[in-house]
Amino acid sequence: MPATRPASGILQGRYIRLEPLTPELLPELHRAIGHPEVFAGGYGGGPAGYRATAQEFVEWAKGYYQWEGGNAYVIRLVGGRNDGTLVGTTTLGDINPALESAHIGWTAYDPRVWGTVVNPEAKLLLLGLAFDNGFGRVKIQADVLNTRSRAAIAKLGATFEGIVRRDLPRADGTWRDSAVFSIIIDEWPAVRAGLRERVENQGGGVPVEFANA
Repeated sequence: MPATRPASGILQGRYIRLEPLTPELLPELHRAIGHPEVFAGGYGGGPAGYRATAQEFVEWAKGYYQWEGGNAYVIRLVGGRNDGTLVGTTTLGDINPALESAHIGWTAYDPRVWGTVVNPEAKLLLLGLAFDNGFGRVKIQADVLNTRSRAAIAKLGATFEGIVRRDLPRADGTWRDSAVFSIIIDEWPAVRAGLRERVENQGGGVPVEFANA
């Protein structure tokens, strides 16, 4: 089937829900990801990209997220005492139907949900959206220095393609090398099965919960 840009809408999972990112949600998103440790690994251009206040974050976010060229989402928890809590953001961006390619990126989570079912289910939902809409290749990448993110991407079942040198500017003016991974349509059935198993095992039927929501 020809690739088509997915319609913007809610993606409902078992433990999380992806909702379209709007400017009105930016202060709430800042409460979730506005922490130095989130930017330390390279998000938003690295530590120098960190914005301590909601107002600073809102102004920065206007030029960071793919408001026009991609489908940007916030991530909310489903179920339990933290039901509805916004815990992160992710985007299906760089959408190119002619080349049947897209890029999952601009992803960050509240540190309280690191290592939980949130990331694998978010990837399951977004990859499903891409491949169900005819895309043949989805790229996922990280700053080469961000070993935590690189390990998480590899764990998804993505194939490591290599290092793109001097790829993107960091917020401090230096240039980052990017570790590039991808998943293609031929690999999707096996990757999907692995992600479904992880969601089942990591979730265990229990909603993601934490104190001080």
